[in-house]
Amino acid sequence: MQEAMEAAALRVLRHKQFILGEEVLAFEQALAERLGVAHVVATSSGSDALLLALQACGVGPGSSVLTSPFSFFASVGAVLRLSAQVRFVDIEPKHYGLDLALARRSIQPCEVLLPTHLFGHCQDLSPFVRECPNAVIVEDACQAIDAHSASGAKAGTLGRVGVLSFFPTKNLGAAGDAGALLTRDAELAARLRRLRAHGQQARYEHREVGGNFRMDAMQAAILGAALPFLAEATHRRRAAAERYRELLADRALEAVVQWPELRVGDTAHQVVVRIPERRDAVRSALEQGGISTAIYYPRPLHLQEPCRHLGYQPGAFPETERACREVLALPIAGVTDVEQVAVVDALAAALRGPSR
Repeated sequence: MQEAMEAAALRVLRHKQFILGEEVLAFEQALAERLGVAHVVATSSGSDALLLALQACGVGPGSSVLTSPFSFFASVGAVLRLSAQVRFVDIEPKHYGLDLALARRSIQPCEVLLPTHLFGHCQDLSPFVRECPNAVIVEDACQAIDAHSASGAKAGTLGRVGVLSFFPTKNLGAAGDAGALLTRDAELAARLRRLRAHGQQARYEHREVGGNFRMDAMQAAILGAALPFLAEATHRRRAAAERYRELLADRALEAVVQWPELRVGDTAHQVVVRIPERRDAVRSALEQGGISTAIYYPRPLHLQEPCRHLGYQPGAFPETERACREVLALPIAGVTDVEQVAVVDALAAALRGPSR
């Protein structure tokens, strides 16, 4: 894969068409074919793609978006940048997706639903779609490329528009920032293409206010070279996730480390366990042993400073707040079998250690 990516980058340096062009078009077409979606619109980042998706779906002053308080800030940040109202719904505790039963009861007419598929899990939105057929859904699938739900739908393809990120740490990663939008709607795709280029319909003819959200040809070429290796990369992550589960079971840690079920359609973008007690102490012990971990996410969105005006208080979303206290992401990208054994051995030692 490395050689293919380097050759792609060299090709762009030689033809010097750095903005949009054939490289971007070829990547859009290849990704659309891979995901079985009619239209792909490549963008400058996943965060910019979220902003474009919401704007194209009419989100703005006076409108409202129902979303999760357990996600990266880009999801709520896009809503706030459009001067729209944010309303949160708590998550289900198993795979950290929106509690869709609560969402069905809470969603208001004309309100946009923004669910987030976290850590490579694709939430099954089919029941929600059946019960709320008129709801506009913008799927944040930035962490779930190629994942599919129990109904077989690929992440980002069931709603009106889906959002992907190609941040370098993703299963399909660029050499910098890049993102994409997925949709079955040709008219919406055309508008998204306008919006990513300052609302320009033809050269110097602007129909609305958009922005500079175009994907660089260099990123498109590199992603196009990496795309054929996506299945292999996902397989490696899934194998590593399964090995973690086996190692935890071998050391009888399943009673103190809660492990999310790895379903058929999951892509194991992250391996996130729960440690209901002493999570922070365990993480500190691992770091002292040279093992890096991460917390996605340590503070819920409803308690972040830019959301203070929404009026939510601690305790408003108990499942979200519990997850923030308990989750810990183990090393996954490129981890070897030997390194995984070391991680789980260190985890076991930390859990057996003193409670204070």
